[in-house]
Amino acid sequence: MSVKGPFNVRSAAADTFAMVIFSFITGMVIEVFISGMTFEQSLASRTLSIPVNIAIAWPYGMFRDMVIRQGMKLSASGWMKGLSDMLAYVMFQSPAYAGILLFVGADIDQIITAVTSNAFVSGALGVVYGQFLEMCRRMFRVPGYYQQA
Repeated sequence: MSVKGPFNVRSAAADTFAMVIFSFITGMVIEVFISGMTFEQSLASRTLSIPVNIAIAWPYGMFRDMVIRQGMKLSASGWMKGLSDMLAYVMFQSPAYAGILLFVGADIDQIITAVTSNAFVSGALGVVYGQFLEMCRRMFRVPGYYQQA
């Protein structure tokens, strides 16, 4: 795990890249195939989510790292890291996601279904995103990650 200090350009770039790519793909799948949104609604949502994801990516990365550090104090096991990834993802992403859906005109039932579905599958999404984020951090040679295999 990386110990992030003050603003790190590589870290911010890796976190932003990971968030934009991952959120676009997973969000569209959930919105169209689970929540019943039209392709056009989902495309509008995903397009609007890009600047939002750019703005929240690095703060989320720092928040995630903090949640994982706290979880690892309780247990150094792999399941704790996975649980921490899941909790960080749900706690940080759900309010932002609901706001995006509201802004693009999804009705309340669609928003509740999409956010609930996203939170429900976040057990997998949070862990998969955490692995994807760490891979991106290694690709971007973020200190603390690129030395690892």
